[in-house]
Amino acid sequence: MEVSVSAGPNTTGALRHVLGHLLTPLLMCVGMGLAYLGAFHAPQPHDLRVDVVGSGPTTQVLAQTLQNKGAGALDVRTVADRDTAITALREQHSFGAYIPGDRPELLVASASSDTSAMAVEKVFTKVAAAEDAPLKVTDVAPVASGDPTGQGVFFLLVALSIGAYASVAVIGGAGAVLPMRIRALLAAGMSLVVSLIGTLFAGPAFHLVDQGLGGVWALSWLYAAGILLVGVGLHTFLRRWTTLGVMVLFVMLNFTSSGGIYRPELQPGFFGALHSFWNGAGFVEGVRGHVYFGGHALGGHVLVLALWLLAGAALVVAAGITEARRATPQKQEGEPQTERQTERQTEQETEEEMEEEMEEVVAV
Repeated sequence: MEVSVSAGPNTTGALRHVLGHLLTPLLMCVGMGLAYLGAFHAPQPHDLRVDVVGSGPTTQVLAQTLQNKGAGALDVRTVADRDTAITALREQHSFGAYIPGDRPELLVASASSDTSAMAVEKVFTKVAAAEDAPLKVTDVAPVASGDPTGQGVFFLLVALSIGAYASVAVIGGAGAVLPMRIRALLAAGMSLVVSLIGTLFAGPAFHLVDQGLGGVWALSWLYAAGILLVGVGLHTFLRRWTTLGVMVLFVMLNFTSSGGIYRPELQPGFFGALHSFWNGAGFVEGVRGHVYFGGHALGGHVLVLALWLLAGAALVVAAGITEARRATPQKQEGEPQTERQTERQTEQETEEEMEEEMEEVVAV
């Protein structure tokens, strides 16, 4: 006896459903590859500001020689004395200062960017070697002992981001039956919890910072709240594409432009441009400025985070209005249903949507 198996309507529909959802991980693969490889695969300095300390003809010749040999990699300037060079480093106007002489010295500020400091050290080690003199390196703004690479703030950013955008999937999916004001309150509550966890990591757990922990918490809360509100607001408009949309905003473009691994002076111009106004850069540079540079330029970074938070609040308001408008025609045009039937239908749709979104989040 032969048994024939054919793809029925249910199988065909299920296959079409699966193939449609496989588009999301493919887009994530392409997006992550373009973002991470585009930002990190070949870091090269461009217009990296360095100073040569001194005022005589020899200093001028050295500065001009470095500028010419750099071919756009360096922005070499001269400063009058050591104190002026240190001030420029601590205000993050420069990333290295070379003091020529019998015992040449290089000043760096690794808290600004360890990779930039390494790039500068590589350049001036060759300069000192040409003068047959050992190079002394002095770090005028070292990082905390618990963060020897200076990249701990970046990985804190990653933890906060994952906690925030994974919460968006849960609130948008499981919380779809709730009024928008309740979802907004959940987002605010989760941002507080995520920021407290991040602060615990930064301080007692791993000692990424050795001072200013209260300010780190405030910046963490601003950052997480901005992501959560933007994500919850976008969910009304993007639905099942919310996870992909949030990943583009807060992973692909965010991590790569934050300056946590390479500052914009070592990256292609696109990511350097994003660095000036993206929320991840606001967080990373804000924490650095607060903890290591006496709050220099902190106001600008806080403003960036606050504007993202306001954008999220505006999206939530717009989403609430949109959902109210969608609900009105459905009540007028739809067939009468009991309240319990409506609740069951909504809960079923919500569970399916949440499962799909959470699978996409976990897959990442």
